Amino acid sequence: MPSEAKHPGICSMRPRWCATRTALAILACAAAFAQQPAQPPNGGMPRGMWAEPFTIPLWEHGAPGALGQAPEDQPMLMVYPPVDPDSTRTAVIVAPGGGYSGLAMSHEGRQPANWLNALGVTAFVLRYRLGPRYHHPTELGDAQRAIRLVRSRAAEFHIEPDRIGVMGFSAGGHLMSSAATHFDNGNPDAPDPVDRAGSRPDFAILIYPVIEMRPPYAHEGSVHSLLGENPDPKLLEYLSSDLQVTPQTPPTFLFSTSGDTGVPPENAVLFYLALHKAGVPAELHVFEKGPHGVGLDLGDPALGVWPTLLANWLRGRGLL
Repeated sequence: MPSEAKHPGICSMRPRWCATRTALAILACAAAFAQQPAQPPNGGMPRGMWAEPFTIPLWEHGAPGALGQAPEDQPMLMVYPPVDPDSTRTAVIVAPGGGYSGLAMSHEGRQPANWLNALGVTAFVLRYRLGPRYHHPTELGDAQRAIRLVRSRAAEFHIEPDRIGVMGFSAGGHLMSSAATHFDNGNPDAPDPVDRAGSRPDFAILIYPVIEMRPPYAHEGSVHSLLGENPDPKLLEYLSSDLQVTPQTPPTFLFSTSGDTGVPPENAVLFYLALHKAGVPAELHVFEKGPHGVGLDLGDPALGVWPTLLANWLRGRGLL
């Protein structure tokens, strides 16, 4: 998404926050050097030590509906283990944004995963299929499969099957809000054990999310990439997540900014209001300033507070 720009030169403008960012970078580098060799996908994760991130396919023998064998045709999970997964036994599946035509894997994938690791949370960054090569329901199917896969292998990852959340940025926020409003309990008779697991996330974290697929608040680029030209109005309604909330929608944390001109904050507000009306626990933070696509933005003295608010919300729900 072209509007996903970060603040330029923020360290030169705010030296004390530059020092904080430098300290965080040093800690991250130290952790990287302390990591152990990558673990095999079927070997589980070691306790009490660092493990390098490793990648697992969502489908071992190729994704259904794949149009080829290239990396963009085979959705994956990058697994980021924390130092001690048993400290929280909580997991979060992260969907980077990118307007359903790209993936902001750095500041909306790897960085949030490292931040979650610091809280003791096991992170999984989802590389889902994208438009215009793929359209709905492929992307939602990838997200649902990711949740089923993590849940079906919870013991291997040292997590609890009822402590699996989703986190999405921008268009990834739409994907994960769709997963939070379109789910099932799994098929107990499925030959694939992954398909026997339910796809409902236990909580959701939506960061400057695309929620609406209809004017005036829809992000047109995301709509076009996900649904193509002239989508059916009923499909637009089905994928407008605020219209799909029920009392079974999981508890949700939302963050946006009034200064976001890429994805208007009304998206997050509409989803919050729908959650509130349905009696679903929810927390919404709309900051006054800040462009679209800021990521964690830990170097900003104002916006950089939102990850702390999220950590407090997770802690208050007993997930940390």
